[in-house]
Amino acid sequence: MKLHLIRSYVLIALSDIFIISSCGSKKAALKGNAGQMVKPEKAIANKYAEIMNVDKNDIQNGRLYSFIDYWMGTPYKFGGQTKDGVDCSGFAQLLEQQVFNVNIPRMTSQQVNTIKRKYEEDLNEGDLVFFDFDGKKFSHVGIYLQNGYVVHASTRRGVIIVKLKDPSLYKYFSRAGSPPEHAKTE
Repeated sequence: MKLHLIRSYVLIALSDIFIISSCGSKKAALKGNAGQMVKPEKAIANKYAEIMNVDKNDIQNGRLYSFIDYWMGTPYKFGGQTKDGVDCSGFAQLLEQQVFNVNIPRMTSQQVNTIKRKYEEDLNEGDLVFFDFDGKKFSHVGIYLQNGYVVHASTRRGVIIVKLKDPSLYKYFSRAGSPPEHAKTE
């Protein structure tokens, strides 16, 4: 009888540990500290240089591209902020916080109010780009990368990198700019 009770307690303890360890959003394994520029791994630099048609030496923010690599392909889930599903504003909030050490609001409608507006040709990595989908102002957000590319959580394809001027996306482009902390360092 005692052995049966011990086994029960061990099983309960193990299941509790499993449940606790599987909860919450997991962070990408990023080198350095948020806001710190870290050299990218060679494979990451090569991969994203090819995707965005830039020289591999142009991929300098290892934290940014490792973060993107970790989230790439994660399905879209409204209100989500985990690898099981993430929405556009949740993805933008996590990226700004974990990569640039910048805190922005959770909702797109609030994020747009934090930026220092910029023209497209003046955008830098980490700047936010907003879109008006379904006739709603600032209903979608992405993060500018370089060479005209944006990463965002697409409702159909999950976290992806696309050209800002892709006709299916660009016709909804509305506004862009830097979060205040970015604007101070530029």
